[in-house]
Amino acid sequence: MALAVAPVRGALNVDLTSPGSINNIAKQIAANLITYYHGDEPGQTPGILPGPPPAGPYYWWEGGALWGTMIDYWHYTNDTTYNNKAEDAMLFQSNAPANNYMPPNWTASLGNDDQGFWGMSAMLAAETTFQNPPPDKPQWLALAQAVFNTQAARWDTEFCNGGLRWQIPLANNGYNYKNSIANGILFNMGARLARYTNNDTYAQWAAKAWDWTAAVGYIDGDFNIYDGAHVEKNCTDINKAQFSYTAAVFIQGLGFMYNYTDGKEPWNSRLTALTKRTLEVFFPNGVAVEVACELESINQCTTDMLSFKGYLHRFLAQTLKVAPELKDTVMPVLKSSAEGMAKACNPDGTCGFRWNTGSYDGNTGAGQQMNALGALMSLLVLEEPVLPPVTNLTGGTSIGNAAGGGDPDVDTTFKPITGADRAGAGILTTLMLVTMVGTLVWMSTRLGEGGK
Repeated sequence: MALAVAPVRGALNVDLTSPGSINNIAKQIAANLITYYHGDEPGQTPGILPGPPPAGPYYWWEGGALWGTMIDYWHYTNDTTYNNKAEDAMLFQSNAPANNYMPPNWTASLGNDDQGFWGMSAMLAAETTFQNPPPDKPQWLALAQAVFNTQAARWDTEFCNGGLRWQIPLANNGYNYKNSIANGILFNMGARLARYTNNDTYAQWAAKAWDWTAAVGYIDGDFNIYDGAHVEKNCTDINKAQFSYTAAVFIQGLGFMYNYTDGKEPWNSRLTALTKRTLEVFFPNGVAVEVACELESINQCTTDMLSFKGYLHRFLAQTLKVAPELKDTVMPVLKSSAEGMAKACNPDGTCGFRWNTGSYDGNTGAGQQMNALGALMSLLVLEEPVLPPVTNLTGGTSIGNAAGGGDPDVDTTFKPITGADRAGAGILTTLMLVTMVGTLVWMSTRLGEGGK
């Protein structure tokens, strides 16, 4: 199927009507992206990008985002060059034997959203039938379930009538903040696990997360999604910053709920409304802009925020595989945004951050490369070789563990339910919070993913 957009012969020399041309340039950009990763070199830590500050600019979570990007890269292009690297990285950071993506080395900056990004990448690996780890290693579905279980266990009704806090350890700066991205990821993973396992308890959790986020005012009547608020103010002092990846996480979750419920309300109207508002806010003039920090006169985006456009493109594209009715609304915008991206790169595949200036701005990094790769890959989503996300009944091969994520040294009470998933066990509906112990280091102040 030809992509209906005029050829672009810009700085990247890519023809955006040609899947072959897109694949070739994507390979070039992916090769540049992976140069930022040194975790497989002697003396380095597998799985992570250089950091966290001051050791390097990248926090732990962005490693999880990198490998999700590379799994998508394989899925869209069938290029297996980085598959073993991605598998090794994802397994190294999984935190055996709990296998819940809560490695103690990163406790000082561990947020629910940070853990959640690794969980979403594991879920993506299961949905795309990415190469399965050896049988003696944790499996992708089980890792996603473990992340979901540990996060559901932290649902906090003491303040603001529910919701997840931003940070996990109580000593961390930001523990008193409940934000939309953490709750959006819980919603996202609940929706995707419901569809994959056909277990409705995950869907009930997804509905619970959405309802709370809307009730507290983080999602307003016009479907703007705001960053969060503090528990000591009963979550009423809402920070109205809007970030593109938060909207994208919720849109993807809505797409999976729409698919899981066969298009029933309220998921249909919510998906349509949030998609419309997201395109209005984050694609002014048809090109992605990180509106909270990418100002006309100055770029105030942190390293974290410099990567958000890539998730915006990727998650919108993935949504089209479960809600194809949106393609006529979403694809033209993804295409026009990719045109802007192509003009913001050098011919060697080194890409800048601003896509709406018609030229390369010299602002480079792993996030900027993920953005460009995400924009290019999104144009391949409707091509015939790209399959929809699988389920355990439609070709899924990943083995699950619905009771995963607990610390074997902590007494945890479980209540199984009916409706087995691939692992043959019910999801947990009652979980005890695991007490965090040890000396915790005060973390650097950040907003959303980038500074609060």
